[in-house]
Amino acid sequence: MFWKFDLNNTSHIDQLLDREGVTLRELMEEEDVLQECKAQNRKLLLFLSKDHCMQELVTLITEEPPADLEEKTRFKFPNIACELLTSDVALINDKLGGDESLLEKLYHFLEQEPPLNPLLASFFSKTIGNLIARKTDQVISFLRKKHNFISLVLNHIDASAMMDLLLRLISCVEPAPLRMEVLNWLNEERLIQRLTELMHTGRDEERQSNASQTLCDIIRLSRDQANQLSEVTEPDPLLAVLESQENVAELLKNMFEGERTEASVVNGTQVLLTLLESRRSGLEGLMDLYSQGCERSYTVNSSILCAIEPHLKDFQQLLLNPPTRSAILTTVGVLEQPLGSARLHVARLVASLLQTCDLSICQEICRLNTMDLLLDLFFKYSWNNFLHLQVELCVASILNHSAHADLQNPGLQNHEERPLFQHCRLVQRILDAWEENDKNQAEGGRRRGNMGHLTRIANTVVQNLEKGLAHSQMNDLIKELPEDCRGRWESFVGETLRETNRRNTVDLVSTHNLHSSSEDDDMESPFPNDLSIQQAFSDYQIQQMTANFVDQFGFNDEEFSEHDENINAAFDRIAEINFNIDANAAAFEACCKERIQQFDDCEEEEDIWDEKEINYATQIKSRSRYSTWMICLRKYNLLWTASFGDTEVSSSSSWGGPPQEGGEGPQDTSWSSFTEFQPFIV
Repeated sequence: MFWKFDLNNTSHIDQLLDREGVTLRELMEEEDVLQECKAQNRKLLLFLSKDHCMQELVTLITEEPPADLEEKTRFKFPNIACELLTSDVALINDKLGGDESLLEKLYHFLEQEPPLNPLLASFFSKTIGNLIARKTDQVISFLRKKHNFISLVLNHIDASAMMDLLLRLISCVEPAPLRMEVLNWLNEERLIQRLTELMHTGRDEERQSNASQTLCDIIRLSRDQANQLSEVTEPDPLLAVLESQENVAELLKNMFEGERTEASVVNGTQVLLTLLESRRSGLEGLMDLYSQGCERSYTVNSSILCAIEPHLKDFQQLLLNPPTRSAILTTVGVLEQPLGSARLHVARLVASLLQTCDLSICQEICRLNTMDLLLDLFFKYSWNNFLHLQVELCVASILNHSAHADLQNPGLQNHEERPLFQHCRLVQRILDAWEENDKNQAEGGRRRGNMGHLTRIANTVVQNLEKGLAHSQMNDLIKELPEDCRGRWESFVGETLRETNRRNTVDLVSTHNLHSSSEDDDMESPFPNDLSIQQAFSDYQIQQMTANFVDQFGFNDEEFSEHDENINAAFDRIAEINFNIDANAAAFEACCKERIQQFDDCEEEEDIWDEKEINYATQIKSRSRYSTWMICLRKYNLLWTASFGDTEVSSSSSWGGPPQEGGEGPQDTSWSSFTEFQPFIV
């Protein structure tokens, strides 16, 4: 090969290093300086680890470059300097982590007045984070000597890089005893309490948002690490403070004290949701809820619920009087009073609280008629599927929790179901909304965006009436409905809902065909956020993976093997295919005659060097007859059947005629027979 004659070539980096008086900037101009550094180029590493070079590298990532430089190159050298310092090379790590003057220079970056340059802050955070992971003892010891370290970090919490630095301290320290020392140190510095104070309504939104995200990440990291540790250790002090009733109460006080802004409500509620969250959320959580009832994969700390309960009335008030928002233009028109993130997060919180199955919390939600308000919003904002999912979760939780509570304490029967069916008029609302939607569609209007979730809510009610743990109590509630409402409900369940379920549970491919068919437009919503297709697709996704899944899906480990004997693995089963064609023979033959000439194996060979016009037929003649058949088959979308042993897959004819047995029909001896089809490799 061509490179075998140049095995002893010297890189340009080495040539520069051999030159006297070479500067760091000259080396950083080279495109392969990072590659050579990570490749452990000894000459380069010795040069970079010199005191003056390390000082310059740290200066580049902590001091603003001159403002008169061109913007696209202004941060070129700081970026390269950061990559060199975090290249995870032992010599550089040792030099940076072992030299206190360099650490002091780094630390001085935090002592600047806010706001920090976000790009330089990211360089600083990445460099310190790498040292925390690689030179843990030295760096932690250095930072613990700095009594204002946490204060300075929180002072710059508006920069997301500072949030990342805090998370590095919590998650990247090893071994476990040293990590516990760091957690205790952070707890002594009152990290959680300080972050909670930043959630006050008077703080700027950027600080609130980053403080909220930091608290959420600390909760998840602490829980994950506690689950991963096999041996029993002392509890995480930060998580203990986060889950304490005092801290949750302080968080809620900061959210509702003074002017209630959407930012404070949203950011504070996100922390509460994280404290309450299960391991799965969204549709997966909904599937778990349907299948497991009130059983959860974790236990919510009772102190969290005790702190939240007195403030449920405040969240109720947010549903009634949310922070003011201006009108917005949507794809379905102008929305004068948007739902808003605050009310959406309240709906999420109510759904999470109901899923805890805490009796006191659920009774308070019923007393406040919170579900009635959420159902009002469900039907008012018919295109907000985020809200629809939360209301659906609430209804499912109430029905499942009621059944669970009835078994545990028969004296509390129907304490949640009765308000749902009587005061909230759930059944009547379902029927009225369905009839109104049908009327709207009959007049040429669109199918409403909440109909998919309404279908699922109706199915949840029916399933609990038929085979739920408290089906007898629920049937009694249905019997208490007015007679005309009971009749409408029975007709709806037996006819309308049954037909809707039949349409929504068809095979995924058939659903797609129905959606694209102009004859069946009335069966599908014109908007993709409707659940009629989503439900079929989610059902398709959650099918259990059987032992022969790989074979059915068409992939096999042997297909990716490099052994020569497996080169035909992808085509081994083609010989088993039998095609039976049944179509309008006359139309098919006319198509073929229109496209190509009849094949004649006895015709004289042509001189390939003769100048002549290249046309489509000429190209077709030089190709396999298989390609010819494919052209004709694609045009007329003929009925075909592929047989793999005992398995048969069929597609329907475009002419709408019924399939005929045996594939009998007019045949022409001039055509190839698919029964003679042989394995091939393109």
